[in-house]
Amino acid sequence: MRARDIMTSPVITVTPAVPLKGAAALMVSHGFTALPVVDDDKRLIGIVTEADLVRGRYLDEGGAVVADVMTTPVVAMDAAAPAEMLARVMIDDRRRCVPIVDGSTVIGVVTRRDLVRVLARADTTVTAEVQRVLDMYGGGRKWTVTVHDGEAVIGASTTDEDTERVLLALADAVPGVLRARVLTGGQR
Repeated sequence: MRARDIMTSPVITVTPAVPLKGAAALMVSHGFTALPVVDDDKRLIGIVTEADLVRGRYLDEGGAVVADVMTTPVVAMDAAAPAEMLARVMIDDRRRCVPIVDGSTVIGVVTRRDLVRVLARADTTVTAEVQRVLDMYGGGRKWTVTVHDGEAVIGASTTDEDTERVLLALADAVPGVLRARVLTGGQR
């Protein structure tokens, strides 16, 4: 599973000139814990978090703006980043939100909540979705799927390497699949 499969998009961003009160209102109204900060050309330049806003609001009663409190540089990843890498960065670096970029343009965000949402999906729901995707690809029921604890096992009587890569990519794109493998004739 990749960032593109679980990210929240479109993303709400702020500019450095936004007053802290405005950024706080956006976070509260949308249930966010952080907002990417972009320049006039929509390029990612930082991130502002709840902690940044609280620190800025209570340490400086004046007209503080996002630029005064935002975190920079910001850690961002591209849409192909594996969910495992996102989770590791969030845990190891104590981040709640990772912007997802195409070049330097923000196209989405992945939060801890997005990762937890994927974990919460029942194996039966994930199995049905993977099976549906594979059936659409194959034009009928050519493969079987079982999912247990996020691992999708695709059963095939025989398959070539190219088809196996496609099957794995299709299964991997389904939210809730943490890893996938193909069993051909009971092997792999």
